[in-house]
Amino acid sequence: MPHAPIARINANALRHNLNRVRACAPGRQVMAVVKANAYGHGLPALLPALDSADALAVARLGEALTLRQAGYTGRLVVLGGVADESALQEAAGHSLELVVHQHHQIEMLHRSRLPRPLTCWLKVDTGMHRLGLEPAEVPAAFARLAASDAVAGQPLLMTHLANADDRGDPRTGAQLAAFQPLARQLGGPVSIANSAGILGWPASHGDWLRPGLMLYGVSPFADDSAADHDLQPVMTLQTRLIAIKRVSRGEPIGYGGRWICPEDMMVGVAGIGYGDGYPRELPESARVLLHGKRAPVVGRVSMDMITLDLRDHADAAVGDAVVLWGEGLPVEEVARWAGTIPYTLLCGITSRVEMAIHDSRTSSG
Repeated sequence: MPHAPIARINANALRHNLNRVRACAPGRQVMAVVKANAYGHGLPALLPALDSADALAVARLGEALTLRQAGYTGRLVVLGGVADESALQEAAGHSLELVVHQHHQIEMLHRSRLPRPLTCWLKVDTGMHRLGLEPAEVPAAFARLAASDAVAGQPLLMTHLANADDRGDPRTGAQLAAFQPLARQLGGPVSIANSAGILGWPASHGDWLRPGLMLYGVSPFADDSAADHDLQPVMTLQTRLIAIKRVSRGEPIGYGGRWICPEDMMVGVAGIGYGDGYPRELPESARVLLHGKRAPVVGRVSMDMITLDLRDHADAAVGDAVVLWGEGLPVEEVARWAGTIPYTLLCGITSRVEMAIHDSRTSSG
C-alpha cells in the first residue's frame, strides 16, 4: 500500500457547489474561476464537472491557452488581460475574452487588426486599488472600447470586492455605491460578486457571478465553515501512517525538540510534510483525522513527515489512512491553526502529491 500523500478530488462535490452558487443567486450567469490550477484542485481533469458553468475565468493568458489545448471551447475570460500585441493576437486566435484595466490596453485594442473581434470586460476600480480604471474615467474608456473594431459590441463592466469576506465592513457598500451608477448609465451586463459577495451581499449579484473559493467547498468567511452554506469539500488531502513507536516520558519529538512527551506513549509518523504543501507553521493545537477521530500533531512539521500523538488511538496501525483536511476536517480550521487562509493551503499542494479525481458520472462499475 503506497504511503505517499494523495489529494482525493470529488468532482461530484464540485457540481454540488456550483448548484449552490445558482441557488444563492437564481437567474444569474456563472463565471467559474479556475485560476491557479483550479485553486490547486487540478485542471483540465475537472473540466467535465464544470460543464454547466456559463464561462470559466483564469488569471493569465497561459492558463487560458492550456484550457483551449485541453479541448475547452466555451467562454473563457482572462482576468488579468494581456500586456502586448503578440499576446493580444494569441488571445484573439483562441477566442478568449479579456479584462481591460489600463489605458494602454484600450489604445492597443484600438490600433490592432485582429482576426476576429474580442469580447472585453472593462474593470472599474471601486476601492480595491489594484487593477481597474477610476470611476470618473470609465464612461470615456467605455465609449472608446465600444468604437473599436477589435471589440465585439459594447464592453461589459466588472469590479472586484476588496473586503466582502467581512460582512460588517462598510467598504463593500461603498464599492457598490460607486459602481452601480456607472452600471445604470452605461447599461449592459455587469459582474461584481466573488464567493463572499454571492453568499453575503445580495446587492452585489449583478448579472454575472464569479465564484472561486466556494466552488471548492470552502467558506470565504473567517467566522463560519463550508457546512454552514451547504458546501461540500472538493479536496480531501490524505496520507498514511508509515511508522509507530513507543517514546519515553521526557523525550523530545522532532526537529528542535520543542514538544516533550508528558508520559510514556505511542507516537505515529505520517508521510506528509511541507515538501508536499502541508504547513510547517502548525502548532501543537493542530489535529488530523485517524479512523475518523482527531489526533494531535506533535513536534515540528518536517519536509516529508509529521508526528502524531496516538494516546487516544490504541488501534492505530502502520498503513492507516490519515486525513489532513477535507471530509470531516475543514481546511478552514487547518488554515486558522497555521495562521493563514484556505487559499494558500489549497494552492500550495506540490507536484509530488498525487491527484485522484472521483467522478460518479465517469466511473465504471
